[in-house]
Amino acid sequence: MASNPAHPYTTNAQSQLAAGDALGALGLTPAFSPLYQQIKGLILQSLQSGEWKPGESIPSEMDLAARFRVSQGTVRKAIDELSAENLVVRRQGKGTFVATHAEQQVQYRFLKLQPDNGDTQSEGPAERTIIDCKRLRASADIARALSLRSGDPVLQVRRVLAYAGVPTILEELWLPGAPFKGLTAERLSNYNGPMYALFETEFGVRMVRADENIRAVNPDSEQAELLNVPITAPLLSVERVAYTYNDTPMELRRGLYRTDTHHYRNALS
Repeated sequence: MASNPAHPYTTNAQSQLAAGDALGALGLTPAFSPLYQQIKGLILQSLQSGEWKPGESIPSEMDLAARFRVSQGTVRKAIDELSAENLVVRRQGKGTFVATHAEQQVQYRFLKLQPDNGDTQSEGPAERTIIDCKRLRASADIARALSLRSGDPVLQVRRVLAYAGVPTILEELWLPGAPFKGLTAERLSNYNGPMYALFETEFGVRMVRADENIRAVNPDSEQAELLNVPITAPLLSVERVAYTYNDTPMELRRGLYRTDTHHYRNALS
């Protein structure tokens, strides 16, 4: 009897061939990796292409299993990894949705500064002040971080984040010019949600992961004035490169964090 390729008891060899066919249809070369990893890659391709937008539901595990001709267990394992990486969100009884930075559990996952008293609820969202937003030509180090060429157009944004009226974070952001055409200080100031949610909803750029380097520094005179601290104050310098799908760098962010009432907290697993 011929086996049904969408059936959960399809042989692993058949499933590997089916996934390989699907990868080939997308112009990709099937890798010698576990089948669920290949299915994860195919789902990532759909996320990257915008087939399913942030906040939208993705097809059920059964539908994806039929689409890729693998078992539901293989699809579930792929989605488990995507969920652990905050790329999708499971909702009991409703399905699986593309994660969005507008969601409470996702929007602050890149901000690791916590109040010393641990009461993030009473502290509330940061008060944001945009210092400036201007278009420049990328210097060599900025171009290198963003995989651009020296002299390519970039956007530089500087802002201060304050909690309970106390300036706490001074940030300088560098963004590639082309994807963020039309971004202005006014748009940044008028948007009430997280900056990454603005990038996602208005510019179609979703940050999915970031690398950070952290060191202890003292501020220069201008930085000390903006943060209302002496130049001898100990600050954390946090340099972050944030990436969208396919490991494409989309932001270089350099932040100075006050540590007199806050600390940097990261959960390791």
